[in-house]
Amino acid sequence: MDLIKEQMILCNRLNAPFIGSPGHLKVGISLNLKDGTYPINGLRHPIEGDTTGWYIWAGEQFSNDPDFFVPLRVAHLKEWRPEVLKYLGLAPGWRFLIGPYGYEDIWEDKSLLDI
Repeated sequence: MDLIKEQMILCNRLNAPFIGSPGHLKVGISLNLKDGTYPINGLRHPIEGDTTGWYIWAGEQFSNDPDFFVPLRVAHLKEWRPEVLKYLGLAPGWRFLIGPYGYEDIWEDKSLLDI
């Protein structure tokens, strides 16, 4: 199945708006995302400039360290953690948490829209 279709199906299942994340735009990611750590957390702020608004990190702890997130183009996420790609059609104001063995939690968090 193609990725956009998979993202739209997920959004329809949640009755959530679909807002794509084109491959040339950037996400903010934690470097430990690449090492296989779970859980994987994602949240989407409003789109700004050449970013999607997505921040994705792995592990239990979120850090306020200014170097915790690094920019990565969406197109490169396939090499890092392809399992997150299906969530990137969720609109700003949505979050996800995924774990091993198919664990998934997705919810709307309108506080993400307050910048």
